[in-house]
Amino acid sequence: MLTGVSLLTDRLGRPLRDLRLSVTDRCNLRCTYCMPREVFGPDFAFLPKSELLSFEELERLTRLFVTAGVQKLRLTGGEPLLRKGLPELIARLKAISGVDDIAMTTNGLLLPRLAHDLKAAGLQRVTVSLDSLDPEVFGRMNGLGVHPDRVLDGIEAALTAGLGVKVNTVVQRGVNDEVLGELWAALKDKAVLRFIEFMDVGNHNGWNLSAVVPPREVLARLGGDFTPAGPHYRGEVATRYTDAEGHEAGLITSVTSPFCGDCTRARLSAVGVLYTCLFAGSGLDLRAPMREGQSDAQLAALLAQTWQNRSDRYSEERGDATRQARPKVEMSHIGG
Repeated sequence: MLTGVSLLTDRLGRPLRDLRLSVTDRCNLRCTYCMPREVFGPDFAFLPKSELLSFEELERLTRLFVTAGVQKLRLTGGEPLLRKGLPELIARLKAISGVDDIAMTTNGLLLPRLAHDLKAAGLQRVTVSLDSLDPEVFGRMNGLGVHPDRVLDGIEAALTAGLGVKVNTVVQRGVNDEVLGELWAALKDKAVLRFIEFMDVGNHNGWNLSAVVPPREVLARLGGDFTPAGPHYRGEVATRYTDAEGHEAGLITSVTSPFCGDCTRARLSAVGVLYTCLFAGSGLDLRAPMREGQSDAQLAALLAQTWQNRSDRYSEERGDATRQARPKVEMSHIGG
């Protein structure tokens, strides 16, 4: 049994504080910047259940990460609500001593059915992806023509259940940048909004720099006067602003203003591969040694060695040569 907290830091002095747990590679949308349907079509081979980490395995590895310093957990996918029995996993994770916060990133489509049970199990917050309130724009971006009202229903269900709610919007020039004001006006009284620069995640989203909308322009699209607000904690990815009425907008600017220097996040894929960067091309397989019978101490040593050797800062190094030389893990495997 491992006890205490080992304050791991990497080669750049960054501690390990946040763990993003992917619980499935499947999704019920085909967003163009994540799982474009021309790649993830009807015949795409998703992972069989036997390859996914079980709840017991996810709980065991999470305990090791918490011992290494992790305090905050975020469940991701694919779409995490497609994982059967998810409230049970949340209850298991909530019971781990040292876990201060459990959140989830979701497209919100299944929240009307599950929000109450998720809250009862110990989930504290959800971040819901919604890129536009315009049905045509949103339908095109989600790849399946799904109407934004379905996501709004999920947001309402989360709020009714008592969950904290943030809304994530991926901003692309010429796609949804013209309709950001409508989204802001409709949701600023209900949730904290986060506007994310279009990033070169994965290998299939057709990223190009000309589609990136910088923060000053995003704020102008929202209207009103915004004042910078300080971060809540070290490693916060969003630069926060508030308007005259106190509504908060966050801008996540991986391209125009990288924040690698304070990155405290590790990502565990649904098959147990540890990635130390959103843009990583390879990671550490923890599932194989775990299923081969290695002890907690042996697994913890692998984890510690990987984090202590970490020197990732892709967004600070981003350029044509870097991008061309580095195939990256798919977004659907690590959930952002």
